[in-house]
Amino acid sequence: MSHDLHIFPVFASLEPEHQKALSAITGTRHFKANQMIFQENDPGEGFYGIVQGKVKIYKSSPLGKEHILHIFGPGEVFAEVAVFAGRNFPASALCLEDTNLLFFPRKQFRRLISENPDLGLNLLGLLSMRLRNMVGKVEELSLKEVPARLATHLLLIRENLGKDQFDLDLNKSQLAGFLGTIPETLSRVIRKMNEEEYIETAGKKVTLLDISGLEDLAAGNLRL
Repeated sequence: MSHDLHIFPVFASLEPEHQKALSAITGTRHFKANQMIFQENDPGEGFYGIVQGKVKIYKSSPLGKEHILHIFGPGEVFAEVAVFAGRNFPASALCLEDTNLLFFPRKQFRRLISENPDLGLNLLGLLSMRLRNMVGKVEELSLKEVPARLATHLLLIRENLGKDQFDLDLNKSQLAGFLGTIPETLSRVIRKMNEEEYIETAGKKVTLLDISGLEDLAAGNLRL
């Protein structure tokens, strides 16, 4: 069965024959909301691309505390480390909503890379970008206060969407986990940002009112 890979930027620059060869080895997998895709230390037998839905990548501490590493949506791939490392998955993956995935099996994919070096270069580029993002997040979580983390996150969404008003795609608990805090602390920060008119919230809808102020908060030049 042939699968459309055009929605995945990492494969967009491949020649049509390479896309066809890659499509030929992929399979489809369907998951319900809150269903596990894999758990930390499961065998890394391949990686996934999201056609529809949303996937949370996270790690759990021995005490059960969850830390969200990333939230992926349509057009993104995840668990690609398994392709190169040939090891177990370093984190767990859970569907946040009903999700349709393409599965790229490791052995067949590695064979394709040996035949199509451009494919390997594209994936290495993705891994490099992912590593840079992870380093940035570690720095953000270790050096910035929660208001700065939230301001940075909101400004990034604004940059990606190109507008000042949008719906948050994570609930409060998920967003708190992603920002490395707890829901109660996040609620206090959001309330304070509303009071000082940096933002205005109504349910999941957020309007950014003071962009320069949020930029100062994100940079640590201002404190709530």
